[in-house]
Amino acid sequence: MPSRFTSRFRIGAMLVAGVATIAALVMMNLVVHTPVAAGPHPAPYCGAHPQFCTETADPWSYNGTYTGHDEPSLLYYSTVPGSGNSNVYQLKLPSDPPTAPNDNGTGGTWSFQLHPAFWFGMIMCDDQSAPNPGATCLADSDKNLHNSSNPQSSDYIGLTPGQGFMEMQFYPPGWGNVGTGVSCGPDNTQWCAALNIDSFSSNSNTGIPNNSACLNAAGEEYVNYAIITKSGKSQGPADPLDQTLATFETSPDTLEMNSSDRLTVDMHDTAAGFQVVIHDLTTGETGSMTASIENGFGHPLYQPESATCTDAAYAFHPMFSTSTPNTRVYWAAHTYNVAFSDEIGHFEYCPSASVSSRGRCTTASVTDPSGVDSDDRGCANLPLVNVPGQPDFGGCLSTDNDFDGPEYQHNWAGSIANHDTDASLHATPITFSSPLFTGPGESGLRNYSRVAFEADLPRIEGADSSPNNNCQRHVFNPADPSPGAGCVNPPNGASFYPFYSAVNQNGTCVWQEGDANLANVINNFGGSSTAEFGELQLILYPATGFTTTGRFNNFHRTLNNNPCPQPNGG
Repeated sequence: MPSRFTSRFRIGAMLVAGVATIAALVMMNLVVHTPVAAGPHPAPYCGAHPQFCTETADPWSYNGTYTGHDEPSLLYYSTVPGSGNSNVYQLKLPSDPPTAPNDNGTGGTWSFQLHPAFWFGMIMCDDQSAPNPGATCLADSDKNLHNSSNPQSSDYIGLTPGQGFMEMQFYPPGWGNVGTGVSCGPDNTQWCAALNIDSFSSNSNTGIPNNSACLNAAGEEYVNYAIITKSGKSQGPADPLDQTLATFETSPDTLEMNSSDRLTVDMHDTAAGFQVVIHDLTTGETGSMTASIENGFGHPLYQPESATCTDAAYAFHPMFSTSTPNTRVYWAAHTYNVAFSDEIGHFEYCPSASVSSRGRCTTASVTDPSGVDSDDRGCANLPLVNVPGQPDFGGCLSTDNDFDGPEYQHNWAGSIANHDTDASLHATPITFSSPLFTGPGESGLRNYSRVAFEADLPRIEGADSSPNNNCQRHVFNPADPSPGAGCVNPPNGASFYPFYSAVNQNGTCVWQEGDANLANVINNFGGSSTAEFGELQLILYPATGFTTTGRFNNFHRTLNNNPCPQPNGG
């Protein structure tokens, strides 16, 4: 590759390193299992890094910060036990094109411009989280299922025990490390990965969040975070109340992967906690992480009347035995359990930024030629890419809430019919298999029987988040005047929205995300995001007063089969 990323580029120096440093000084003084006094505290993880947190059903803010995650997703369904708590994926990491990006948008488009992360997901037990903190969660069991909309029923959705959502996240080179700006690898050309478990510190039935000390320390949406390591030991505490700089920095023990590496991602439960094992089939290296007490996983206790925040060690285990439309997170925008999702909508061009104004872009860009707008935040003057003979290249990493960044244009693999030209300008697609799972007492692997496509565009097209979209997503409790009006795919501001295709790769069906001209396509499910992601989906959530509320948070389309099964699955 003729161009290189800058060595150990520190986006965090502008965006989050200051916050992370202060956070580390405070958090290193926290002692597990002891009360944390109320008072001033730096932004919790989701406040500092909203692009890496699960999208919630309703907006939350930390000092006015909106999360706003655009997450085109693939969901997997099966009624066979084991489908909700064990997955094996095959994954090929994308590689960047030889043409480097530039500020005027005429260069190549690299992976970090399209997505800060992508991930494999699964629901976990967290008995201190919404919707019903304090209820007993029976790990790996559909006894946790509550899917009635009747508050008088013993199966009322609001009685579902507390839930966390696990995202096994992969980070492309070019962003620097998630926490402090230290890159993955010695010259910021490698990938790394982390086990994230997001939870929501509130009771959905009463509407009462946790106490202010916990909210200030960990946030309403709190995150256990652990980088995948070669030893399987966490580099720092995963618990949101105990995280230090070491939690987020890469080290010699970090599993670092190269673009185009082929991986097996094996996710399953153990007695100590949920475990992820990544085998890099290209390099022969292996990394893992277990969501165990030994690795420092834990959570704030839900004690809304307390003046202090009490922390407790906690081992996370999968919540359900199966993965069906009924096994979903009742505080999240999406309806998934077992899923793959891309995280897009977090990049815009910026020729120059101001440190004094906390990373605001100061110069009109090709994205916003008429002038800087409200989402040109979290911007960096430092070069993201250092290419001899070309000017430095910068950008903004906040939520692209007017949908005009490069990820909302024809900048994906398959955008150009000539495959050679396409490959010279666009990163290769994420390539992954449908997951396989193991049933209890079985030695073989099984395929999922159905898949679904889901995009949470309605959730982020509301006037509360987007200046040029006005999706009326509230159906009742409360209701918009015309529910569904203004909810569109692609969103206003975008000329394109990526979608998934089933592709023949060496005789095996795999999934790829991109545009309409991918090679060897078996099925592109209508050939556009509009066709693939389908119609608005009415979703019921438990609400204050033991009642339900309805939202259009997603476009959703369920198929009656799995069109891309794996040949080694039953």
